[in-house]
Amino acid sequence: MLSFFSSAATTTTTTTTVSLLVLSLSSKRTVSRTLFSKPITTMSIINLKAHAFASNPIINPKTPKPLSPASSLQSLKTQLLLSQTQQNPLPNSPDFNFKILPFRKGRPLASGCSENELKVPFWQLGWINLGELRLLLANSEVEVNEESFVYLGCRNEDDEDGGGFVYWAIDLSNEGGLVNEFMSKSLCFVELRTLMVATDWADDKAMSELAIAGHARALLEWQNVSKFCGHCGEKTVPKEAGRRKQCSNETCNKRVYPRVDPVVIMLVIDKENDRALLSRQSRFVPRMWSCLAGFIEPGESLEEAVRRETWEETGIEVGEVIYHSSQPWPVGPSSMPCQLMVGFFAYAKSLDINVDKEELEDAQWHSREEVRKALTYAEYKKAQQTAAAKVDQMCRGVEKGQSLAADFNVESGELAPMFIPGPFAIAHHLISSWVNQGSTVGLEGEVRQLSTSLSNL
Repeated sequence: MLSFFSSAATTTTTTTTVSLLVLSLSSKRTVSRTLFSKPITTMSIINLKAHAFASNPIINPKTPKPLSPASSLQSLKTQLLLSQTQQNPLPNSPDFNFKILPFRKGRPLASGCSENELKVPFWQLGWINLGELRLLLANSEVEVNEESFVYLGCRNEDDEDGGGFVYWAIDLSNEGGLVNEFMSKSLCFVELRTLMVATDWADDKAMSELAIAGHARALLEWQNVSKFCGHCGEKTVPKEAGRRKQCSNETCNKRVYPRVDPVVIMLVIDKENDRALLSRQSRFVPRMWSCLAGFIEPGESLEEAVRRETWEETGIEVGEVIYHSSQPWPVGPSSMPCQLMVGFFAYAKSLDINVDKEELEDAQWHSREEVRKALTYAEYKKAQQTAAAKVDQMCRGVEKGQSLAADFNVESGELAPMFIPGPFAIAHHLISSWVNQGSTVGLEGEVRQLSTSLSNL
């Protein structure tokens, strides 16, 4: 069982008349479209181009690639070989540049800035080049070779030489002395979850940086948990610039690919489409409620997993299950480097709740209006800016303790009675899209209106 931190936008509430185009499936599984107009209450909602950690620009197949992965690896080998015979840091190639993102214990290197042109705090990844890495490791016992790096991708960018950038990640967890070295440059290793909360979801560049960092962490953590072959027990060696591994035992030669753990996350809705089932876990910050979630079992379909998890955790029987969207989630435990959150709306056939106390602290039905107020009152933007300021303080060595839950309050300063996760998590968008939809319409109550607010996710 899982439940995830996610949330939606919050500003003013207005009443307006809107026309909604509904895609629905009849019992014969033919697609029908219903266009209707009715007054509904809406809020200003966050309209993302993609979920957090999705739409990584350097692995986008449409992005022009200056070098193939094989060519990138060969160039890296050449640069490393040359650097061993030269006293001074090796300059970057005139055709392309290496961008290297160091990690330590799953945390990417980052820097914080007090404010940008919009007068708000922000963060950015701490990319270094090969020469800077060589200088940093000059007095350490860390040996760097091509197997130390994991290829992330490449793309053409507007740089002085008119070339492109090749992106790499490297794990420096075994070199603790670098922490102070980076701190002197106002750089520090920051939890990816902290960077997630600190990301301005309206900033495309910041969202891209977060997606790259998530991709890098997933690959590096997978590298760390796949050092030995699961078939014969021999060591594995990186292949294809770290994008896969292979058993070193020639009689085995088993190929190992990056691990992805699929998870269903669902907003359970009652028959009348008036109430949603939200849950709490003991590890949640005070007053936070979210969607049900759980891992998929072997031999199980996504829909079956939704029904099983809901029944096991709350005793609620689910009938119809409708897909919403999916989100990569590289901020779980290191044993599961990257989970794939697959979001659904699930329609309940029963209402009586029987909470599994080993999985959940509580589960309750909440009316649409109750959830709407939670979205309206929660100051997600304030929480994001507070987290961004915290990153800046960490990198300058003046970190202050701050409770995230304290940032979610009403304008009067009083704590909101409940809040849901922020816009960086799919749970937020499942909940907010349900809150902002109209009444259930369609054939025999089976047509479900999906919010148009996430049509581009």
